[in-house]
Amino acid sequence: MTFTDYVFEEFKDSDKIAVIDKNKISYREIYGGVNYVTYLLQENGCSKENSVLVISDNSVFFIKTYFGIIKNGSICVPVNPTISENDMRYIMDILKIKIVFCQKKYRNKVDKIVCRDTMVYSEESIWASKDETNLSGFINEKEDTALIMFTSGSTSKPKGVMLTHYNLMYNTNSIIEYLKLTKNDRVEVVLPFYYCYGTSLLNTHFRCGGSLVINNRFMFPETVIEDIKKYNCTGFAGVPSTYQILLRMTSIKTAKLPSLRYVTQAGGRLPEVFISELCEALEGTDVYIMYGQTEATARLSYLPPEQIKNKLGSIGCGIPRTELVVLNREGNPTSVGEVGEIAARGGNIMKGYFNDQEETKKVLKNGLLYTGDLAFRDEDGYIFVVSREKNIIKCAGNRISPKEIENTICSIKEVVECAVIGVEDDILGEAIKAFVVLKDKNSSIDDKYIIDYCSSVLPRYKLPKYVQFLSQLPKNSSGKVLFAKLKDM
Repeated sequence: MTFTDYVFEEFKDSDKIAVIDKNKISYREIYGGVNYVTYLLQENGCSKENSVLVISDNSVFFIKTYFGIIKNGSICVPVNPTISENDMRYIMDILKIKIVFCQKKYRNKVDKIVCRDTMVYSEESIWASKDETNLSGFINEKEDTALIMFTSGSTSKPKGVMLTHYNLMYNTNSIIEYLKLTKNDRVEVVLPFYYCYGTSLLNTHFRCGGSLVINNRFMFPETVIEDIKKYNCTGFAGVPSTYQILLRMTSIKTAKLPSLRYVTQAGGRLPEVFISELCEALEGTDVYIMYGQTEATARLSYLPPEQIKNKLGSIGCGIPRTELVVLNREGNPTSVGEVGEIAARGGNIMKGYFNDQEETKKVLKNGLLYTGDLAFRDEDGYIFVVSREKNIIKCAGNRISPKEIENTICSIKEVVECAVIGVEDDILGEAIKAFVVLKDKNSSIDDKYIIDYCSSVLPRYKLPKYVQFLSQLPKNSSGKVLFAKLKDM
């Protein structure tokens, strides 16, 4: 069974609404398009040895091609449409891409890169529907790659995370279980499908027979609230910047959202002041704080909503059937309160990085995925992330996590976002620098105000030496802050 067969097991012939994207589209219509994509691939002799590129915004086109490629047993490779031409060429070369599914709006970009013998299909190519198409060849769920998702690597080249059909099934089942998803759930989607968090929304809601509302207009954040009301959405998902913008720049604190059963947050650490504000704004709605990595398919842990006040700042414990441990440098479990590296074990852990054994061996050791995140456990086993090892600031002999400083600055009501890094300093080794985004660009708040405020809360060695105000923090298309760009500043 392919992952697509698993996802559509119950609802492939259903007239139930699957997607709302201007129009309402049923499961039956989606599945007909999925089969047509599979038919096109088989007509081109595409098998499980072949990778197929998908370049598309969130759309019905993306959904049909994503599931159609995986149904054929081939390897789906969704990429950010705004990826550089050099990175796109690199991905196409190493994977020997011969078939591309590309939204018409990105066709010119693709045509500059592809070889003459590469087949490119756009929306008009898959308008047709087709009856059930049989898989060509045998699929080994645990061994065969279904999906390659590219992440930024430690080198200049992106790394391809290989996920098997089993990885996807395993993680999808776990997420459905702890979020208690059913066919009655409808999620508002602003996260891109080519990002593992966005893909997990697609996988889980299709598997349980729910539906998705696609919102590609988050540059107008009030549309999120409008859509939740209009379509009676029961769920919403976002990265930290999503919620910081919603809480500071929209009417979410006063909006009435009776249909909203739950919201989820992952993709980085949301400052605790914003978590508290979110719970207060959405009283009666379950708020799930989660943690994951692309290398773990999507999700590794979650904090149960009923524990959010008792364990504020925690990422919780492992999701169902996934084990999280905190290990010291010798690879042994840490004691309570001792900082170590988070490692994980479960059926959601990737097969490895494509064509990169060296990088794979760095993170997959002794049956565990080493995440690179530093954390500690409390007496109840709940995990609290301190920082990524590479983000720890080494200032005048002190090892400082940016988290506490960011939390402090974000507690200023006029602050929308803050990111803290270490910058080279001849005396201190590294000095603390804070990048701050204000709600009102004409605010009277200056760097002295920020530093004075911090000094009333933090010890002297944790005070920022520099404060720089930005109109917005640099982010990737998934909404994650690009700390490398801040370092370059």
